[in-house]
Amino acid sequence: MESKQDYISRLEVIISRLHNCRAVHHETVSVHEIFQDQTVWQGDVEVFELTGHPQATLAYGWSRRDEVKDETERFVTVLKLPPVTSPVTAVRASIMAAKEKQKPGRL
Repeated sequence: MESKQDYISRLEVIISRLHNCRAVHHETVSVHEIFQDQTVWQGDVEVFELTGHPQATLAYGWSRRDEVKDETERFVTVLKLPPVTSPVTAVRASIMAAKEKQKPGRL
């Protein structure tokens, strides 16, 4: 089993490569997103300070699996750029982006 520090280090590398800047872990924030009395997402969001990015000073990152038995880990990264202003709004933006991809006629 991977340690929390190894997980955070992997996210740092992913964010750094994806956004071509330096990422340093700042904090972990627990998020519980509820919609119509149902939990739609619950977990920890890692917050990273960015150096060298032209617009953002923070990025949010976490991993997910699409189904309970899914063995494929997928990483989600969201820059702190309006309207994203917090870990909660990063999760909401990610949920909305995923819903957009599921719409008929989308690639």
